[in-house]
Amino acid sequence: LPESTVYFRTYFAGSLSFVMYNVFVGILQSVGDSRHPLVYLIISSFINIVLDLVLVGIFHFGVGAAAFATIISQFVSAFLCLRRLMRSPEEYRVCLKKIRFDTGLLRQIIANGLPAGFQNSVISLANVVVQSNINRFGKMAMAGCGAYSKIEGFGFLPITCFAMALTTFVSQNLGAGQYERAKKGASFGILCSIITAELVGIFIYAFSPLLISAFNNDPQVIINGTAQARTVTLFYFLLAFSHCIAGILRGAGKSTVPMLVMMVCWCIIRVTYITVTVHFVPDIRVVFWAYPLTWFLSSVVFLRYFLKGSWVHGFEH
Repeated sequence: LPESTVYFRTYFAGSLSFVMYNVFVGILQSVGDSRHPLVYLIISSFINIVLDLVLVGIFHFGVGAAAFATIISQFVSAFLCLRRLMRSPEEYRVCLKKIRFDTGLLRQIIANGLPAGFQNSVISLANVVVQSNINRFGKMAMAGCGAYSKIEGFGFLPITCFAMALTTFVSQNLGAGQYERAKKGASFGILCSIITAELVGIFIYAFSPLLISAFNNDPQVIINGTAQARTVTLFYFLLAFSHCIAGILRGAGKSTVPMLVMMVCWCIIRVTYITVTVHFVPDIRVVFWAYPLTWFLSSVVFLRYFLKGSWVHGFEH
């Protein structure tokens, strides 16, 4: 606990770097530039690795140094993004001397951004409840699920990329009055995302014991991590679908809808299901099944809303 506290406090002391980076990346991605943020993120990742090796591996400064390395690397990526924006075309160039608060624009940003932020915060809190139920099954379960979560982080990246790309694509086309193009692009993006996600899921399903052992080669840890992987990975297409629809709706300015759907399905229903079911069936697989079940529920709701076309009607009229 003391080491966790040190890491936590150091990490959040530098939270300004994460805020800056995400704001700058949001601007670049909104104009279709996703290449430069990727390059800057790769650079910062290498800096993070080198600093970890030096500060922790050589000088043995501990977990606080690992958090410090993350902050420094994130500040570097934020600075590179800002530098790019200061040299961008005039339409979206950032001039530090001209930065001012605009009440009208601030209201629009909050109206679009606050629901997404609130949604992610509530989901994170729900995941704390999920993790606490996993912890009840012992340290081997914790280690196995922790190893799987690292693998899932990599597998989740294509889904995140498609969702962000769809937000940009839909908002640009709706803003330009290209309603049919927005619809076709949204459908094609969803198809690409679910296919990619399922291929990733199949790969992780097949090689999960090997992948888990890369983090921890204890047999019991591998069993627990593999059990979770082989419960949820084949349902990645549901996760991809939900995130893509959420991205499309945010691009259409309807960020409240995905917030409500995910809050109900991924938070309230998931936590209720786990809390009640684990009480009567004390099996860790009950916790694992909470994910595909709630992904299915959110996908059904999102599919119904998407097919109605409500997300584009306001622009057509």
